Amino acid sequence: MNTKALCLVLCCAASLAAQAQTITVSAAVSLGEAMREIAPMFEAAYPGQRVRVNVGASGALVQQAVRGAPTDVLVTADSVTMDQAQAKGLLAPGSRVALASNTLVLVQKVGAAPLSSLDELAGPQVGRIGMGQPDTVPAGRLAQGALEEAKLWPRVKPKVVNALNVRQVLDYVSRGEVDAGFVYASEAQRAGSKVRVALKVPTSPIVVAVAPMVASTQSAIAGRFVEFVQTARAQAVLVRHGYGRP
Repeated sequence: MNTKALCLVLCCAASLAAQAQTITVSAAVSLGEAMREIAPMFEAAYPGQRVRVNVGASGALVQQAVRGAPTDVLVTADSVTMDQAQAKGLLAPGSRVALASNTLVLVQKVGAAPLSSLDELAGPQVGRIGMGQPDTVPAGRLAQGALEEAKLWPRVKPKVVNALNVRQVLDYVSRGEVDAGFVYASEAQRAGSKVRVALKVPTSPIVVAVAPMVASTQSAIAGRFVEFVQTARAQAVLVRHGYGRP
């Protein structure tokens, strides 16, 4: 084998070795920044192991995994979506973990006439309401549930502008394209002065969940990452991004 061919073989081998040490963490959009901050911390703790963060709506990430998209670790915005992943046989048995907690809030653009109750969403002062698609976005499903519980859904539904994720809802609100929107408290914190929290929305507990995937080709590293996100260092990142303790 000549020198050029040998170099090519060695380069290919190095590339394959690098790929073999890389895991894909599919995380809800609302968790994207936190996971991107935690990823290099994990890489520093385990030299030679790499993390690729893939973000999307929680339900959409589950659908991607069902269709065979490479996923080693799943991080969902709520436990219900993780239940769905478990029911589809996507999770390593007994491996899911409650990672953090969150709260659903109603936000408005700064300067808008303040809302003080969900009932006001049905009134004439509110024309458009941003909300994630309930079938794929946990925040949207929770918002619809809260409105149904308050007997407001039939009157509010015609005003709803559906979004692909909570980040899009936040953009709608900050640009004044809707009069109010349902997002997580962590997202509202991220927006800073662009929006104001009008009220906390009563829901069942919102539990951020994480689990390694049964189809992972890097199960040892995936399990190590799930352990790492539970450490005090990683939890401090989540708290800084507006999440509560699990």
